[in-house]
Formats: sequence, C-alpha cells, structure tokens
Amino acid sequence: MFILSRLAAVILVIGVMGVTGCTRSAELIGVDNKAVPVLSFAEAAHHRIYITTSRARSDRVGAFYSGERSQNLGLASVLLTVPPDHVPGEVERPKTLPPDPRREFAVVEPEVYDREQGFIRAINAELAKRAPKDRTLLFFVHGYNMTLSDAVLRVGQFVQDSGFAGVPVVFSWASAGRETLYAYDLNSTLAARSQIEQALEIVSRTNARGFDVFAHSMGGFAMMEVMVQSGLSGMLDTSGKLNNIMLAAPDIDIDVFRSQLAQIRGQVGNIYVLVSQDDFALRLSRRVSGGVVRVGAANAEELAKLGVTVIDLSRVHDSIIGTHSKFAGSPEVVQMIGSALRHHGYDQPPRDPSTLEILEGVPVLRDFIPG
Repeated sequence: MFILSRLAAVILVIGVMGVTGCTRSAELIGVDNKAVPVLSFAEAAHHRIYITTSRARSDRVGAFYSGERSQNLGLASVLLTVPPDHVPGEVERPKTLPPDPRREFAVVEPEVYDREQGFIRAINAELAKRAPKDRTLLFFVHGYNMTLSDAVLRVGQFVQDSGFAGVPVVFSWASAGRETLYAYDLNSTLAARSQIEQALEIVSRTNARGFDVFAHSMGGFAMMEVMVQSGLSGMLDTSGKLNNIMLAAPDIDIDVFRSQLAQIRGQVGNIYVLVSQDDFALRLSRRVSGGVVRVGAANAEELAKLGVTVIDLSRVHDSIIGTHSKFAGSPEVVQMIGSALRHHGYDQPPRDPSTLEILEGVPVLRDFIPG
C-alpha cells in the first residue's frame, strides 16, 4: 500500500507539472523577419551572447541545438535583440514566427566556432569594446525544462534588466525541454560535468579580468557537482579569476549540498544562495525526491550555518514569471543582482556580502566557517 501511495503521489506531481506548464513556444534562433528585418530596427537593444553547450546540433528551424546529449562541447554565439517597450521581468517572446523586433525578442546571427581559440578571440573582441572595469564575464547555467531558445532569451532578459555591462556566456546542458522528463534532465546535468569544467577553463583563458557564475535551479546542482569534481582533481579555479558563485533557487537535496560544501571547503570565495519559502516548483521537486528539503526552499538561518551567504527572497512577491525565477522575474531582485555584479571587486577578500545588502526588507544571512 505504501509503494502504491508513493507512486500515486509521483504521478500526481508529474501531472501537476504538465498542467501548470503552458504549451512550449516555438524556438526562434536564427529566424529573421523578412518584412521587418531584425537588424534593420535600430531602436532595439542588442546583446551578443556566447554559448557553451553539451547539446547535440539540430537541423530543425529555430532550434540550433537539440535536447539530445553530445560527447563534445559545442561553442557558438548569437545576437539577441530586446524591443524598446520591454517590461522588466518579462520576456516578450513571439507566440508565432517570425518575431517582430519592434515588439518582441529576436535571436539572429547564430555562429558556430569549430575551435576554442576562435571562440576565445570572439569573446576577447567583445571585451575590448567595453571599459576596463566592465571587462568581466557572467557564466550562466540554466535550470530544468529549458530549450536553448529558452536559455538564450532568459539570459538576454537578465542582462538587459540587471544592467550587466560585461559579456554573458551561457552553458546550456541537454535539457529535454519537457516537464515530464525530470529524470532525463537530472542525468543530463551529471553527464555535462566535464563539459562545464571544460567551458569554465576556456572562459578563464579569455582577457576577462574575472567572471561570476550564476546557476539557476537544477543548474545549481550541476555547478556544485562541477566544483566538487574540479576540487578533487586540484583544478578548481586555477586561474584565480572566479569570483562569486550565485545559486538561484537551487534544486539540490539539502544533504547532498552539505556533502558538496564539505568537499570544496576553503577552495572558493563567495557562494551566495537565493532562497524562497514559497517556491512552488521546489515543493514539487521535494515530493518526487523523497520528501527531502531542496536548498532553494530551505530555512535561511539553517542554511547560513553551512558557511554560505543566503539571500532570502520569501518576502518578494512581484515576480512576473513565478516564484521559482524571482532572480529574473522580480525587477527589484534582478536590479539587486546587477548592482552586485557591477560593484564587485576582484581584489576584495572573500565573503563580503555588502553589495547584496541593498534590497530593502530582504534578509542577507551568513555565518563564516573557516576552511
């Protein structure tokens, strides 16, 4: 009877995931508009986004890369445009193709790099366009149930709304982009560990003065696993350019997280964890994961005792895209993060959370544990 009731609970949760998820929007990478060519509309904001990925290439229009796993690391870039009437926290994604750049996000100029050096040169050229203080990278690892189009649009919206002035690099692991394939996505993060490690090593060889890692949801699990793997091999941040690691709503078993932190203790600087007690997606994840608390919905005070800096977003209720993505859906939160990225100092000592203590009413908790 117990087994049957557990199975029924899992089926119920998966069903809820399917019901709450809307029909997947069309993928749009490389889809231009003949009537209003994307690059002809000068009023749109432009962001060059660099892509590292464990996905296999796709010939399907708009996809660029598929949900299938690849043994090799893919390197690419795209140009994303943001309409002038963009609302902070939203992604004005076209419901039908082609996109209208006057009112909607568009993604054009997909380019694949066959060699690491070509990819590094392209990033360096982009960095050179910026003031010296802005020659930084943001390494973004997306979460569960995302296509590459989803990931690129989210990064573009985040960069636009946060005011991040550096160069964004997204790592897109092979998510199936389907609500019911949670286990496939989880295994895809594990399969991508070496490729994430390789991607981090590549960005560390650019001319960037430093880089921050921002990982969302299941991407946080992937990033923590990479840090453990790199730490055990002695290859964790050998360049010294890694600054902050930000985990937004991490979908990680709290006991696993405790073990991961124990294995990398003293080997990285600032680890920030953005949590929210009202995260509906993590409640579902907890139910399908044996009832164990997920880090992104854990008690902030207890979590801070593990030696990480915790930003509790439970009191933030203005997220346009739901409780699981407050980092991008709440205008206040995304601007808070942007301020932190703009004002960090790479020569500052680790564990300085002051740049994140700027959102009124949001507790910032930390409890230093020596390495």
